[in-house]
Amino acid sequence: MKTRRRVLLGMLLACACTAGGCVSHAADPRSDAEMHGASDAFAAPGIALAWGILRGKDETGTEVVVRLETDPGAYASVAVTGVDPFTRTSQPLAPITRISGTIEVRLPRSRFADLPRTEWRLYKSANPAAGEAPALLVYYQGIPDTTPEFNDEARLRADLAQRIERARRESKGGKP
Repeated sequence: MKTRRRVLLGMLLACACTAGGCVSHAADPRSDAEMHGASDAFAAPGIALAWGILRGKDETGTEVVVRLETDPGAYASVAVTGVDPFTRTSQPLAPITRISGTIEVRLPRSRFADLPRTEWRLYKSANPAAGEAPALLVYYQGIPDTTPEFNDEARLRADLAQRIERARRESKGGKP
């Protein structure tokens, strides 16, 4: 019985080591301020964001669109990262980008199958140092279930703006 357990344990460790050697693990700076953005519209002091889906002709043309609005005095840059929650393998989805107000990030909906956790890493500085932890990390596990879908770009943009305003009013912070 002991031999069988050792063999099974050895096989399990070999599989884990092999899998670990095949994936790329990026530097994973953790923030002290980490928030779960469970809803399709989210607001906290200094930040507001809303998710929407713009349908394409087919699934490959369908995009997830996230509008992010920040208070420039609170956050000067953002990076968006996709993460596999099991292996912690990560991939940049949007490089560190200066923000002074509003940005939109567009991602293929199909991308969420491989790296379902999306991290919005907000930095106080416009050019954070390599490995610097974000001042705030807002994460999502997949696309929020309540994310509305649109066939029309103008309707999507109007809806994103309305939901950000509503999330701000409902949050304690008032405005980003």
